[in-house]
Parts: sequence; structure tokens; C-alpha cells
Amino acid sequence: MELHHLAVVVEDLGRAERFYCGVLGLSVLRRWEDERGEHRSTWISLGGGAFLAIERAARGGPKRSDEAPGLHCVALRIPKSERESWRARVEVERESPYTLYFRDPDGNLIALSHYPD
Repeated sequence: MELHHLAVVVEDLGRAERFYCGVLGLSVLRRWEDERGEHRSTWISLGGGAFLAIERAARGGPKRSDEAPGLHCVALRIPKSERESWRARVEVERESPYTLYFRDPDGNLIALSHYPD
């Protein structure tokens, strides 16, 4: 099996799209509308045919803590040579020898990893 897609729920699709495309440099594959014609989802390319589905959250819905069961983070591969340039572009929350961790505008944990390099 291979990864088909991941989905992340956000409060503001426009803000999330600006983050994932503008800050991270990913590309929009497709935008989806609901039955009222309102933006409900954006699919962002992750390469290799996989994508990240950014989905509109229900207004005032609950927040998930990092300790709760469920998806922990979205980890993206970067070359080791780009680690320090990424550190300058994102607010690093924590790190390991191979990975930088930070949050998207909705608090979802994002990782940039160059393991095993």
C-alpha cells in the first residue's frame, strides 16, 4: 500500500491554504465546494500522487490535544541541507536530530524531516 491522502481540519481554509502553499511551497491540486457553493476543501499535492486534504471545520468545534488518540502530525520530507533555511521560515516548537516540529495556523503539528540523512 501507498499513501493516498491525509486530511487536516482547519477553521479558515484561506488562511490554511496560504500557509501550506505560501509558507511550505506546496501546490493546490483542486478546490471543492459544498452544496451551497461555499469552499469546503482544498487538496494540496504531497508528490507521488498523494495529497493533503484541508477540510473546513464546523464553527466552534472542539480542539484535539497532542495527547489525545488520533493523527499526531503531518511529516514532510526535506533535504538535510535545507534544515537551517526552514528554521528561519517557521516557528520551531521542538526538534530532534532529524526533524523540526512547528504548528500550522490552526495548531496542527507539522514536521519537516530529513531522516535518515
